[in-house]
Amino acid sequence: MKVNTQSVNFNANSELINFLQNRLNKVETFYSKVISSDVYMKVENTSSKENKIVEIKITVPKDKFVVKKQCKSFEEAVDSACSSLERRLIKQKQKIRLQAS
Repeated sequence: MKVNTQSVNFNANSELINFLQNRLNKVETFYSKVISSDVYMKVENTSSKENKIVEIKITVPKDKFVVKKQCKSFEEAVDSACSSLERRLIKQKQKIRLQAS
């Protein structure tokens, strides 16, 4: 799956990009018809420690899913967002199966 990544207010290193790619590949095992994915990573200028924001948009046939998470680290935010996406994609798959039967 092709992952389009944008980082705002910082430069994402290759380790973070690889982690993101691997985690999104795991999401694809739950729903094989993923068309594309866009990831926006942003560092917010606040005094709060939870200033890392990750927004993932996944496009599947006839639908789009958007998950936005804010955590202390990008890895934690990506993991949390992917877990949410996995749950939503599983629900979508079950919904399609029910409509087909």
